[in-house]
Amino acid sequence: MTTRLLFLTKDPEIGRIAERAGVDWIFVDLEYRGKSDRQSGRDTVISAHSIEDVVAMRAAITTAQLLVRVNPLGEWSREEIDGAIDAGADIVMLPFFTTPGEVEAFVTMVGGRAKACLLVETMGAVDAIEEILAVPGIDFIHIGLNDIHIERQTRFMFELLGDGTLDMLAAKIRPTGIPFGIGGMARIGEKIPPAEAILAEHHRLGSTGVILSRAFIAAAKIDDLSEIERLFVTGARDIRETEARLAVADASFFEANRIRTREQIYQVAEEIGRARA
Repeated sequence: MTTRLLFLTKDPEIGRIAERAGVDWIFVDLEYRGKSDRQSGRDTVISAHSIEDVVAMRAAITTAQLLVRVNPLGEWSREEIDGAIDAGADIVMLPFFTTPGEVEAFVTMVGGRAKACLLVETMGAVDAIEEILAVPGIDFIHIGLNDIHIERQTRFMFELLGDGTLDMLAAKIRPTGIPFGIGGMARIGEKIPPAEAILAEHHRLGSTGVILSRAFIAAAKIDDLSEIERLFVTGARDIRETEARLAVADASFFEANRIRTREQIYQVAEEIGRARA
């Protein structure tokens, strides 16, 4: 199974570099409504992307798909969705919804002109997932960990993997045949749990998409394009080599990895809890 790699940027040159390295979707982010309030005080980035950035990225990339995230559903949605599609979006993503009705309205507005992708990132959406999956016209789903983690007030966003929430969602999505992805990942060999363990969990769950985190190219200076390219090329290569090993791993490997990863998740959560105390 080959994982679909996503990277968020508004920089056309970095988009081209990521595309050459094998990134599948370049992600331009138009969402801003309510985001600063709900992610206040968190180590997150509020993107300052514009429709002009979508146009520029469309002109820059040729083989990667262009994903555009719009704002949560509202009176502005039709204009935003039309604008994103007119600017060249291949996929439009709806964030922060809670009900099947919102999904139905979004899919109707997209109207088959682009692929419709849902970002499941609220407990309302988690609780209503069966009804949401019954809405016709959903092309992709991505499960966002950060906002659910904030809403649930967990210590560490990967607790959603440790506590079975992602297993439950994956078990409901898989039978529909809708391709889905989960959260983000760092470079192979980095972080705890290490990225390769998280990637193995993607394979176990049937996830086929992951967002490459800021840490993926964090070692490079922002204007050092040759170093950014090197980091993308080596990082994507390491992911594909890890996937080749996962493709021949047996069930006992994935179960052992699940148990070990869960232990590491709760170790990190405990450390975060102690640091906040």
